[in-house]
Amino acid sequence: MSDLKSKFLQVYAALKSELLHDPAFEYTDDSRQWVERVLDYNVPGGKLNRGLSVIDSYKLLKEGKELNDDEVFLACALGWCIEWFQAYFLVLDDIMDSSHTRRGQPCWFRVPKVGLNAANDGVILRNHIPRILKNHFRGKPYYVDLLDLFNEVEFQTACGQMIDLNTTFEGEKDLSKYSLPL
Repeated sequence: MSDLKSKFLQVYAALKSELLHDPAFEYTDDSRQWVERVLDYNVPGGKLNRGLSVIDSYKLLKEGKELNDDEVFLACALGWCIEWFQAYFLVLDDIMDSSHTRRGQPCWFRVPKVGLNAANDGVILRNHIPRILKNHFRGKPYYVDLLDLFNEVEFQTACGQMIDLNTTFEGEKDLSKYSLPL
């Protein structure tokens, strides 16, 4: 495993621990274990390309200058916000599409004793993102821009999902509904 990926995974462990011990919510042992299971099943399961590309992009913006430990941590944290965001949408998309597998395993909502609780789990995943941003970026001049960016991407993705769902009703597939003005 590359050094960058291993550092990225270490930051996941730190962020997960912060969220599971967030003083804003008094977890029972059962609820903490549930959220930990939600996170470990859904967030780090993919190739992590989205999150890792944040670190690579930041390095490019630094024009060859070495990143210090704080910069690496923040780049990883922001990368994990993107991975959390992806997990949120995939959990909900799998429910909407009645999918069976994701990343070579059963979709979260198909795991025994999860079912449609997965919809709330997706909402929890989405709500972890501003908590991570608040914990690590609140004092940064670009904090509000990050919040706005995640909100805008969520809106655009949700609108795209609506179009996907509305154009693929079983027996009514009509790809002419997909159009973009040129």
